[in-house]
Amino acid sequence: MCEPKGVAVGVPLAVRPDPRRDDGRRPVAWLHITAPASWSVTPSAHSWCTCGYERRAIGRAAVLQLVAAHAEHRTTCPLLESLSEGRAA
Repeated sequence: MCEPKGVAVGVPLAVRPDPRRDDGRRPVAWLHITAPASWSVTPSAHSWCTCGYERRAIGRAAVLQLVAAHAEHRTTCPLLESLSEGRAA
């Protein structure tokens, strides 16, 4: 004997809010550093932004300079400046 069903098949029991709500934030600038655990392997880094800024570095000193350049770009990027102005308003 078949047990009765409370609702039709495929009909949700309750409507729930979407758990993945969009808060409007989007990544604009990225910094990817590859630094292997072994000191004998050369580190590398890649920095890029949606405004068109893109730099790469190979070697310890160059990677450190790229990290500093990436931080500097984040303070001067026109895309990030417009985002920070919107937050302050």
